[in-house]
Amino acid sequence: VRLIGQDSGRGTFSHRHAVLHDQKDGSHFVPLNNLGLKQASLQVYDSPLSEAAAMGFEYGYTLVRPNVLVVWEAQFGDFANGAQVLIDQFVSSSEAKWNRSSGLVLFLPHGYEGQGPEHSSARLERFLQLSGDDNWRVVNLTRPAQLFHALRGQLHRNYRKPLVVMTPKSLLRHPRAVSTLEEFSEQGFLPAIPDSVVPPSSVRRVVLCSGKVFYELEARREEQGEQRVAVVRVEQLYPFPAESVLAAVEPFLGSAQELVWCQEEPLNMGAWSFVDPFL
Repeated sequence: VRLIGQDSGRGTFSHRHAVLHDQKDGSHFVPLNNLGLKQASLQVYDSPLSEAAAMGFEYGYTLVRPNVLVVWEAQFGDFANGAQVLIDQFVSSSEAKWNRSSGLVLFLPHGYEGQGPEHSSARLERFLQLSGDDNWRVVNLTRPAQLFHALRGQLHRNYRKPLVVMTPKSLLRHPRAVSTLEEFSEQGFLPAIPDSVVPPSSVRRVVLCSGKVFYELEARREEQGEQRVAVVRVEQLYPFPAESVLAAVEPFLGSAQELVWCQEEPLNMGAWSFVDPFL
């Protein structure tokens, strides 16, 4: 496993303790490489603030080492702006242009979280506009187990596709963004997650959403004691999981009068213009 980003090892995200640093002599220790088990190595690197160069190197690495899980991580989602040419010309299109398959994973912290209108947005709409002919997967996840299964699938399947992951920082400490052991060990990846909280017969409105806005909607619904609104999570945006979404919505079709899409972003951003034709 190879993880690289502006502060992947330094850990200024404060959510990862992959590399421990000795304050006295400057040495570092990687606990996951010292489990005493037969295991793959974990390589964590801090990259310079040259996103195009760093992503270009990691993209090339995936071509010559297809059995390595390679993750390029942006410190904020907008750091991908500096690598946009690599994303457009190589990551999204190399299979169609040169028949070269890459399993590169992009971690892009995304969400309107008080960092200003632009600083944390990974421009989800850009990646959806670049989607076509099953060229990659674009996901906006709400559970740790979902991330686990998405990453495991990168190497477990017998082909390689890039994976674009929206990774909101606010979910790192969110008390509800947790998974059970069974969700890791016995479930697989869920392209859509149904609402199992409200009784279907009482539902008048079904809200579809993706990513961290789900937890804000859920909190508001509980605060108001609302039983007439069901919230369905679309975890994978591309390829759009029409069958999974329909299965999640189906229990409410007998009583619901309205189907809406909810997102944090303005109307011309986010997933709305991409999702609308599918709905």
